[in-house]
Amino acid sequence: MSTASYLFAAVLYAATAVFVAGLGRKIVQYARVSAPLKIPTSPAPTTRTGVGLRMAREIVLFESLFQANLWIWLFGWLFHAALVLVLLRHLRYFVEPVWTWVVWLQPVGILAALVMVAGLAGLWARRFLVERIRYISTPSDHLMLALLLLIAASGLTMKFIAHTDIVAVKTFFLGLMRFDLQPLPADPALYVHLALVSALLFVFPFSKLLHAPGLLFSPTRNQVDDSRQSRHLAPWAARLETER
Repeated sequence: MSTASYLFAAVLYAATAVFVAGLGRKIVQYARVSAPLKIPTSPAPTTRTGVGLRMAREIVLFESLFQANLWIWLFGWLFHAALVLVLLRHLRYFVEPVWTWVVWLQPVGILAALVMVAGLAGLWARRFLVERIRYISTPSDHLMLALLLLIAASGLTMKFIAHTDIVAVKTFFLGLMRFDLQPLPADPALYVHLALVSALLFVFPFSKLLHAPGLLFSPTRNQVDDSRQSRHLAPWAARLETER
């Protein structure tokens, strides 16, 4: 087995460990942060069921972004929806036999990859073309967009230009999951794609991409608007009141 196979196996194991541990740590941190005030954004639901529906609309439809800016919503929603389809399409490399619905999703996944590139291009263009967005954009903002765009572009390169042995790629990943290392095809485009994906896994828990799990812990979205019916006390404030 080649040195590259061992190297990428080690990098992917490390990147996955950093991603899972880092993301888990941030989720625990978010969950422990107190919310001393009732600050749901109006119009806010008055029941937990309503909050659940509101969060579902926010996660699936980007409701608040739609109300704020249609152009950003369009490019953002296209990118995220396409990303979900692309990730689901990639399940074929991790399951055997491949589930029927994943097989059906393969042609849709290719189209989604193209839509994903278009969405990313629109989001990145706005950081150059819109003056107020350009002013507040940081190097990390451009780095994340460039990284995501390069991942999509390298994946499409393997599909349409420099084809790789997908059977061997699947064997490699199934071997990783079973801790039974298998050879990785000697394909430069594949090496670039996997290196970029590994880089994304490494930086994800320390980047602005944490808005993905962070949305679930936003008090402006996950709180019930019942301040007139009951007194809101953060856990730490309730403990202090009890001690008195």
